[in-house]
Amino acid sequence: MTRPRVTPATPEADTTGDQASPRTRGDRAADGTAPAPPTELHRHLAERLEGAARAWLDRALEEAAAHPGTHGPISVWELRLAEAGRRCGPAHADAARVLILHAARADADTLARVYHQGTADERRAVLHALPHLVPGPDALPLVEDALRTNDTRLLAAAVGPYSARHLDAHAWRHAVLKCLFTGVAVDHVADLARRARGDGELARMLGDYAEERTAAGRTVPEDLHRVLALTESAPSAPSTPATPTHGTDHPHGKES
Repeated sequence: MTRPRVTPATPEADTTGDQASPRTRGDRAADGTAPAPPTELHRHLAERLEGAARAWLDRALEEAAAHPGTHGPISVWELRLAEAGRRCGPAHADAARVLILHAARADADTLARVYHQGTADERRAVLHALPHLVPGPDALPLVEDALRTNDTRLLAAAVGPYSARHLDAHAWRHAVLKCLFTGVAVDHVADLARRARGDGELARMLGDYAEERTAAGRTVPEDLHRVLALTESAPSAPSTPATPTHGTDHPHGKES
């Protein structure tokens, strides 16, 4: 395939999900999938929140722990999710919501209710919280719903560690393509190198997409070539899958 021309990466405020990334640059594990535990996230917020905001968060976490309300009418802690942006500030709202969900011990059914009844910000928090609250694939319908949207910040949250662990190959490939279609940086795709390695079908899909854009006189995203190069790597020898960690990321980016 002739190498198509590449679009240089250009920063676009609040369009690629970068500001709402579940991980800061220094917070990723070596494989890109292991998020920070809630205790670390709590410490991170405690160091940055002002007194009133810190007191509000501590109270919200106590309420969630004491009255998780996994069934029945809306719980007090669910109301706190809506308040998080105003109380903690937009820069810390995602992290506060993830901590509240964790304190409430929200299961897959509760997370689904919060997701479907919540705002885009609350839906994003649910997606960030999945890796440490849902050990199995029960919450995949939420990821699949997010991947059908064109909300780039929701998409960025949807391709995190939970998707890396549980999306099947077909759905995962299309999630990567969706990121390229919408301009979501592939840095958000957790465990990208491992899952893309030696994936000939993903390479074919990337090549077809690049050729379509070139034929239409459009530039090809630089990220496409980056992922394509990963597919050309030889697959690793089979090994025993690592036990998933139940931590959380650092979702303390700018709230929409």
